[in-house]
Amino acid sequence: MAYLFLGTKKKDIGEEVEQDVSPVSTKDTTAPVVEMSVSTPLITNPVVKREPIPENQQRELLKWILEEKRKIKPKDAEEKQKIDEEKALIKKLIRSKSVPSV
Repeated sequence: MAYLFLGTKKKDIGEEVEQDVSPVSTKDTTAPVVEMSVSTPLITNPVVKREPIPENQQRELLKWILEEKRKIKPKDAEEKQKIDEEKALIKKLIRSKSVPSV
């Protein structure tokens, strides 16, 4: 079995490009653009109405998130600052009188 590879030379490509570039009148070649819209049926999942999470469970969840944030080892100063800001926000939510609903 034998393979034969044919390639084009740069000289050949340049000649083809020069031949393709010819002045063409845009008045003659413009065709009306027809927009076709394909409507697909939307598949939506029904929204499940859930009961709100009790405030004490929300606080426990926030405390758990805070503990997990404390375990993270930052790679650089920027990441450490971001984690510290997130921890400060979580602490503020835990200390507040009412936890905002999600």
